Amino acid sequence: MTMASRTPSSAPAPLAGRGDERGNESADESADESALAPLLRKQAGPKQRQADAPPSGIAMATVSAAEAEDGFCEVMLADSRRMLRCRRAASCLLLPGPGDTVMVAGPHDEALYLIAVVAQADSSLATLAVDGDLRLQSRHGGVAIQGAGAIDLQSDTAIASRSPQWTLAAERAQCTVSELDYQGAEVRFGVLVSRFVGRACEVVLDRLSLLTRSSFRITEEVEQVRAGQIDMQASRTLRLHAKNTLVTSKELVKVDAEQIHMG
Repeated sequence: MTMASRTPSSAPAPLAGRGDERGNESADESADESALAPLLRKQAGPKQRQADAPPSGIAMATVSAAEAEDGFCEVMLADSRRMLRCRRAASCLLLPGPGDTVMVAGPHDEALYLIAVVAQADSSLATLAVDGDLRLQSRHGGVAIQGAGAIDLQSDTAIASRSPQWTLAAERAQCTVSELDYQGAEVRFGVLVSRFVGRACEVVLDRLSLLTRSSFRITEEVEQVRAGQIDMQASRTLRLHAKNTLVTSKELVKVDAEQIHMG
């Protein structure tokens, strides 16, 4: 009786020990699975997202159509061959054109920006375009614009130039101005030949000084001179010739010479 009573009480001990071992094994397996889960997700992630995932980071694309007014472009992604609409970024001053290879970036399809033009389909023309005012400023240096071809400056309103000194050097210059208003303190011209052709010339001066070696002037119709006093002097000969010559005076007419020939 004593043996029988001890046997049932001691029998369950080995069963309890086996159950603990099985529990520990299941806990170890779950711990191993939790440790491998990040690695499994890294391996399976790209395969699950490569079908319809939006471009993340920077992607290459080709411009299909560019709208210069609103700044939007239609591009086709190089990896997925999808057509998307994106806005040109403020830092991308080069205006994209159809066929250009560009770089786009954004968090999702509805917020894509064209950040750079990598290669132009037509490299013979490049346009820098902005929506607002554009200012080129050098704080401690100069600004030089140089071109192998012609340089064309155009404005719909006005072109202003301000500088303490202005220098222009050209082999040939042509200026076409409908109306010119010049104000200055002093003007000096040094030329070999000067020609003026016009309909009318009006000059208002306090003093006029003209020094020439030879002067020739032709007036077809009428020449009038109004002066307070006229002094004409010739070192050799003074000749007045006309079909009719009138010399009048209110007070005195004096003719003085060694010889006077009349008729």
